[in-house]
Amino acid sequence: MGFMARLRANGITRIGCWDHARRKFVEASKAAKVNAKGKNTTPTKAEVGLSHINKLYAIERQIKGLSEAERYRVRQELSLTRLEAFKAWLEANVTRVMKGSLTRQAMEYTLNQWDYLIGYCARGDLHISNVLAENAIRPFAIGRRAWLFADTTRGAHASATCYSLIETAKANGLEPAAYIHHVLERIATADTLEALETLLPWNVNLAPVAKK
Repeated sequence: MGFMARLRANGITRIGCWDHARRKFVEASKAAKVNAKGKNTTPTKAEVGLSHINKLYAIERQIKGLSEAERYRVRQELSLTRLEAFKAWLEANVTRVMKGSLTRQAMEYTLNQWDYLIGYCARGDLHISNVLAENAIRPFAIGRRAWLFADTTRGAHASATCYSLIETAKANGLEPAAYIHHVLERIATADTLEALETLLPWNVNLAPVAKK
C-alpha cells in the first residue's frame, strides 16, 4: 500500500508546511541578490514570492491567541484571498523564470505542493508550519545512530512504541518518566479497551512538564 493510500485508510489528512516553501524562496532571493550585485533595485520574483508568503505568516501571528473557530473564520476571510492571489501570480510567472534556477524551483515546488500547503485553512486547529512535528521527531533524528541495536523487527516496533508514547506524553504536557511509571503500574489490570484508553497520554492527569 502506497503512502497516500495508507493516509486515506487511516483517515489522516496530509498538510503541507509553508516553512519549506518559504525557505526555498529565501535561498532563491539570496542567490538573486548575489548575481545582481546591487545593479537592479527592482524586487526579484523570488522576493515577490517571499512577500506573498510573509503576508500569510503575518495573518497567523495576528490570530495566534484566538479560538480555533476564530482562526478558521479569519483564514477563510483573509488567508484564502492571499493564497488565491499568490497562486495566480505563480501560474502567471513560473514560465517566465529560467528553468533550473532556484527561483523556478521554489515556484514549481509551491505549485506542486499547493493542495497540501493550503490545507491548514480547512480547520482552525491546524498550523501553517509543521515545526511542532519536526521538533517532536528531532530526538529520533539526532539519536538514530545510537539505536542501531534494534536489529529485529519486533525490537524496532517496541522501540517505536516507546518513543511514540514518550513524545506524545510531552505533547500532552506530561513528564515522560512519571507517565511511563503511571502506565506500568496500571496496564496489567487494564483488561478492556476502555481501560487501556484511560492510559493514553491525553486521558491521564499528571504533573505537567516543568518549563525550562
